[in-house]
Amino acid sequence: MQRNKITDKSLVAAYILGNEQCLEILVHRHKQKIYGFIFSKVKNRDITEDLFQDTFVRVIKTLKQGKYNEEGKFLPWVMRIAHNLVIDYFRKSKRIPKFNRTDSFDIFDVIGDGNLDVESQMIRDQIHGKVKSLIQDLPKDQKEVLILRIYNELSFKEIAEKTNVSINTVLGRMRYALINLRKIIAKREIILTN
Repeated sequence: MQRNKITDKSLVAAYILGNEQCLEILVHRHKQKIYGFIFSKVKNRDITEDLFQDTFVRVIKTLKQGKYNEEGKFLPWVMRIAHNLVIDYFRKSKRIPKFNRTDSFDIFDVIGDGNLDVESQMIRDQIHGKVKSLIQDLPKDQKEVLILRIYNELSFKEIAEKTNVSINTVLGRMRYALINLRKIIAKREIILTN
């Protein structure tokens, strides 16, 4: 069929110009991949159907508003939308708590959960990415202690030996790292689960 030779980019352009059939072709072309991805996460046909439809509602809205700028990357763009909707679904359904900026901020509340299902794993990976990028903004000595403690799982005693400072210094650096991390989050108005 000739419709298979038309690129996604051409179909998107034609749809934006008013050819509604082009969207049908795009949906048909990519349905299996997108639907399969969503189903692999939610494991429920009805929810998958809803999220699939929500994905294309967003696609249509973005295209109609002229906000689409993913030249030649239609499928990855749609998959990103589907991925975000899956995360939103699990946030709402499991009532995953937002990470509130309070004085009792503790990085250990964010990191470390041994028994995660696929959906929680996706969300945890996003949180880890954000935390890792925030840690890069800390002073070198605080960053070092935090990384050794959280990611290398060293005890405070082991960190003291490794960095040639007292345990009290290590504890102080850890404390200031957490305080500074909280300030960075507050300054940037970041909610770690978004």
